[in-house]
Amino acid sequence: MRQEVVYLGLGSNLGDKVDNCLRALEEISATNNNHIQAVSSLYKTEPVGYRDQDWFINCAAEVITALPPLLLLQLLKGIEKRMGRITPFKMGPRIIDLDILFYGAEVIKAADLIIPHPHLHERGFVLVPLAEIAPDLLHPASKKTVNELLKNIGKEGVELYAAPPNREVSH
Repeated sequence: MRQEVVYLGLGSNLGDKVDNCLRALEEISATNNNHIQAVSSLYKTEPVGYRDQDWFINCAAEVITALPPLLLLQLLKGIEKRMGRITPFKMGPRIIDLDILFYGAEVIKAADLIIPHPHLHERGFVLVPLAEIAPDLLHPASKKTVNELLKNIGKEGVELYAAPPNREVSH
C-alpha cells in the first residue's frame, strides 16, 4: 500500500479552540490509514478576510497517509462535519478548519481540490506553524522552501500560544 507524507493545516476560532484542534488531530489519527508524525506549536492568529471575528488557534501536522488525495479530503470534511462545522459565509467563524497543504510533491488541480493549497504562500497562520515542523519542505510549484515563503510575508498577526500538544494523538 502506497503511503505519502502530507502536511495539514488546522484552525479553530469558536468554542474551546485548543480542544477543537486536538480533537481533530485525534480524529485524523483514529483511522489506520493515517499516522501523525509531528504537530507544531499552537499559534494565536488574526482572522483573514472577514476580520470582525475572534482570533484563531492554528497548528500544522505532518501525517503519513495511505489515503489518496480525494479520500483524504473526504475524511477531513467528514471530521469537520462531525465536529459541527457550519459555514454561514466565506471566511467566517468556524469550529474547525482542516486543509491539505501539501500531499507529497504532487501538484493537483481538480474541481474540489488544489494542492499545494493555493493560498499557503500568503498566509502567516499557515507558514509559521508549518515552518516549525518542515522548514526545508520544498513547494513543488514555486521551488521555494517553507522558510523562504515565510521570509517573503513575515510573522505579523501570528503569536505563539502553546507548545506542541502533549496529548497522545497517534495510534
